[in-house]
Amino acid sequence: METQELTHYKTLVAKLPSLRNEIGKVIVGQHEAVSEILIALLAGGHCLLEGVPGLAKTLMVKTMAEALDMSFKRIQFTPDLMPGDIVGTEILEEDHDTGKKFFKFNYGPIFANVVLADEINRTPPKTQAALLEAMQEYKVTYGGSDYPLPRPFLIIATQNPIEQAGTYPLPEAQLDRFLLYIRLNYPSEQEELDVLKSTTGTKRPQLQTVLTDQDIIELQSLTRQVHISDDLISYINRLVRATRPDGSPSAFVRQWCDWGGGPRAGQALVLCAKARAVLNGRFSVVPEDIQTLAYPILRHRIALNFRAEAEAVTTDQVVQELLKTVK
Repeated sequence: METQELTHYKTLVAKLPSLRNEIGKVIVGQHEAVSEILIALLAGGHCLLEGVPGLAKTLMVKTMAEALDMSFKRIQFTPDLMPGDIVGTEILEEDHDTGKKFFKFNYGPIFANVVLADEINRTPPKTQAALLEAMQEYKVTYGGSDYPLPRPFLIIATQNPIEQAGTYPLPEAQLDRFLLYIRLNYPSEQEELDVLKSTTGTKRPQLQTVLTDQDIIELQSLTRQVHISDDLISYINRLVRATRPDGSPSAFVRQWCDWGGGPRAGQALVLCAKARAVLNGRFSVVPEDIQTLAYPILRHRIALNFRAEAEAVTTDQVVQELLKTVK
């Protein structure tokens, strides 16, 4: 890497703590969730955000987009939502000069840098599947034509873990497309007190733009250049392979799991570990990056068997045991 290019990258990386601070002006606490969303952004992936109502999931995503000066769209998923309501549709228009009629593609809300898919499990699989091509290919195909999505592009889908009546759980193939599965917890007592004080008055924080969409694209390029040793790649490979019951070194996995993560889980761990290094101002991956991100990367890529569900065993417990077993 050239000296001038390295200096430029270091300048961009130095702005990341300021980005966290700007988000912190609005979002009290939830530091881990904010970091994981930023990691997904730097790694060029998408997030599934799970939390009970009232934890500021929508506000968190909107605030991040504002601090990055990126376009933001929110889609409220409902049982009657159609794929065209997400990707767009063709409308018939008339040329006033010639009088001829033609079809024009009307862009849907998916065409934004940051898209919040709110309560994605409230819509049927047909509509959920409308996101698949966008998530993987960064384009939308309609009427035989391809429409590229803006870059950077980040989908953050939310789901409510409490109300499961009338919902449509995401199929495993689509779950695997999400780079991270982030769980939001209740704030601490002090954080909740700060929320009550800061959100019930007339004062509204003014956010400053810290990075632009072009800066994020450059940081995504830098993320892929971050160094990771062969030993750590081998560790990631062994960790992912250990999630699969057949041949797993962990008796815990063999007892409680039906199947584990595929190669995409390993790719996600490598990329996200690199992104976490960048977020923390480093240009090399350390074991802590992998161990911290193992939970949001693997928790939705491990399928528990019926016995595990009956005994209330969670995928996070499986990951915890794996981190103890795989050295």
